[in-house]
Amino acid sequence: MRGTFRLARVFGINIDIHFTFFLLLAFFFLLLGPRGLALIVGIFFFVTVHELCHSLVALHFGIKVKRITLLPIGGVASMTESPKKPYQELLISIAGPLSNVMVVLIFYYPLMLLLGKDTLMHPFYMMIGKVPFTGQISIIAHIYWLNLVLAVFNMLPAFPMDGGRVLRAILSYRMSYKEATDVAVRLGHIFALLFGYLGIVHGHIFLIIIAVFIYMAASSEGFQVDVQETIKKYTVFDILSKDFIYVEPDAPLSKLLELVLHTHNEDFPVMEDGKMIGFVTRRNMIQGIHVKGKDTPVREIMRTDVPAVKITTGLNKVQKMMGQHQTSALPVERNGKIIGIVTIDDINRVYVMVSEK
Repeated sequence: MRGTFRLARVFGINIDIHFTFFLLLAFFFLLLGPRGLALIVGIFFFVTVHELCHSLVALHFGIKVKRITLLPIGGVASMTESPKKPYQELLISIAGPLSNVMVVLIFYYPLMLLLGKDTLMHPFYMMIGKVPFTGQISIIAHIYWLNLVLAVFNMLPAFPMDGGRVLRAILSYRMSYKEATDVAVRLGHIFALLFGYLGIVHGHIFLIIIAVFIYMAASSEGFQVDVQETIKKYTVFDILSKDFIYVEPDAPLSKLLELVLHTHNEDFPVMEDGKMIGFVTRRNMIQGIHVKGKDTPVREIMRTDVPAVKITTGLNKVQKMMGQHQTSALPVERNGKIIGIVTIDDINRVYVMVSEK
């Protein structure tokens, strides 16, 4: 995601933070001073733990996790593929909220001894409206109880919350994956409209922002599943273009730029003696020109970790491989010979054309 930078690396997973997160820190610092900073840092520590628990269970099932990104509205774990079976999605989804519940259970008595029962319970009583709001709140106690809020909010049975994924996993045992997704997406839209209404009525801008995020994320999940269902009947053979352009490893990046400007291609296999030795994308080219200059040979910036797909490979698998290798194009082979490339735009065109029928 653009505008992020690396914060840490845990269990082989990159923890990234978006620059807008600092706007949240500044806002709470202006509102509550140093206590505000401590509050946000503490909450997002447990948000990170929440996302790590999702990620570790996903890794257990062989699903690669690219990164966890911290945003002002929460954390997002970016996985290269969806769980293959409902029970896997169920366990991955429930792991995050369960971590927050475990924090509440494990630390209750230690914090009660440390802070005293009245101090520890005060934020909870405020949350349920038993006592009025006061600025004299223990930050530790407040962060502690916000774990319960995180767990309850994330278990709402609607996308993009964890509860929506749990609901889809359960429904998938009784209906198709797409039908289960549609139910969770519709509930996501309902909750988004409800939060938006409450935000407008009570003047809570943050609630309105959350509503917009929920609505867009739910719609995005529905669209992705719709695409997967639409393209699953097609293979690379059905969409492979006859136009095939490759570059040689010693060609300068200026030559590559020419090809991008004068053809419809933006990604190219790098061929030497009839064999593919690398793959170069438009992004590689732009970065290479900025960093090394336009006279730099292609071999210095090409990727060597991009696999070729067979012409008989299904488009769903191709899309999955693109996510795993973080590329928008893959070379295509037949009988061990590179015969073209398939791009994410090719796959999207199939979806558009089939959807319009």
